[in-house]
Amino acid sequence: MTSRRDSFRARPPIARHRRRPAIAAAVTTAVLLPTLFSASACGGPADASTSSDLVVMTWAPSGTGAADRPGMTELADAIGRDVNLKGGLSGRRLRVLTCNEHNRPEGAKACAQQAVDAKAVAVIGSYSQFGDDFMPVLERAGIPLIGGYGISQPEFSSPLSYPVDGGLPALIGGSGRQLVEAGCKAVALVRPDTPAGDVLLGYLGTALKPAGIKLLDVKAPEKSSDYTQVARKAIGKDEPGNCVTSALTAEPTGNLLDSYRRLTPKNTRIASVIGSVQQSVVDSTGGDSGPLAGAMVTSWYPPESAKIWDGLRGVVRSDTTDGRPIDVSDPGVQTTWVSYEVFRVVVEKLTAAGKPVTGKSIAALLDSGEGVDVGITPPLNWGTTNMLPSNESPRLVNTWVTYQVVKGGRMALQQPGFVDVRWVLTKGRPPA
Repeated sequence: MTSRRDSFRARPPIARHRRRPAIAAAVTTAVLLPTLFSASACGGPADASTSSDLVVMTWAPSGTGAADRPGMTELADAIGRDVNLKGGLSGRRLRVLTCNEHNRPEGAKACAQQAVDAKAVAVIGSYSQFGDDFMPVLERAGIPLIGGYGISQPEFSSPLSYPVDGGLPALIGGSGRQLVEAGCKAVALVRPDTPAGDVLLGYLGTALKPAGIKLLDVKAPEKSSDYTQVARKAIGKDEPGNCVTSALTAEPTGNLLDSYRRLTPKNTRIASVIGSVQQSVVDSTGGDSGPLAGAMVTSWYPPESAKIWDGLRGVVRSDTTDGRPIDVSDPGVQTTWVSYEVFRVVVEKLTAAGKPVTGKSIAALLDSGEGVDVGITPPLNWGTTNMLPSNESPRLVNTWVTYQVVKGGRMALQQPGFVDVRWVLTKGRPPA
């Protein structure tokens, strides 16, 4: 396992926030927004933009009661407004379309088709588990996906997908190594009873195997208000060295933790991955007096308190969000921000080279092997020589994670920098 211990660096955000007098801001917004974003809630007609606009799309499920990520589309909309109020991206107006894919395959496919109809140059920072449905639509139109959440397999295999994180495989593999370093003797994985959950079990097993740690598979429903039996099975005899890690989404994890707390285990340590646990989950379950006190968490990024998120915080606090609260600790929100930062860098590079900004030119630049460094993750590179030697996930190029721990009710770094879990994802041997 390799650790990158340099400090997290801040990069210039897409557009630096400048506070304006409230009246002037309201007037400017009223003048600009009806033409730019009159139909942004679900995309809008293709002819709503001009030929000089840069059209992009972000989608995520909302209002479904499961796997909802409304903050991703809300942030995308706010980024578009922020960019345009400050002169555009490389002098061009950015038109951000958003779409609710309703956590359904037909919804994901419809959102992708809407991006095609609008002549989008990229889909950015989106969330959907239905990659088999939306990715072929984008591929036929030559539209790259920059920074999908990483929850569907095609996001890590399609030649037009450019993931900015390692998805759940990197998280669960990293969690396994974090638990090894914590001295766990037996680990129970609470995970969804789905094919995706089956894959996670394999990665965790690879991470634990060199240390000879026993692994218990605890399948759980994706939605439930009572996880008592699940928690009881995971805790087992509650012996010293017993550890539990979860890979459910945030709301089910909160319900699981309620059941876990009622069982009052004395020796079992708890861990999780970002997305299952984030700062809002720590807060809602009692903070430092709740079951997550001292919990270990594996993440793709530095914690929300890190200075590198200042640009994101600036946009969220600005008047571009229409007063809608956006949770900066949400990994979907953070992934959307990183993805738009990658898009910004690409547009600036293409413009500086005098090249047009199209889906084809964006993909060509990203495929060229030229790294993209936005200062939040290690430099990203989708060139052939940087691909993961895996038939399942060759596009998974960011194999770095961070180790965090809940201290004083806040998520904080357990150790500085990033940890590389590439060997886990390739089912290799740990470095000496």
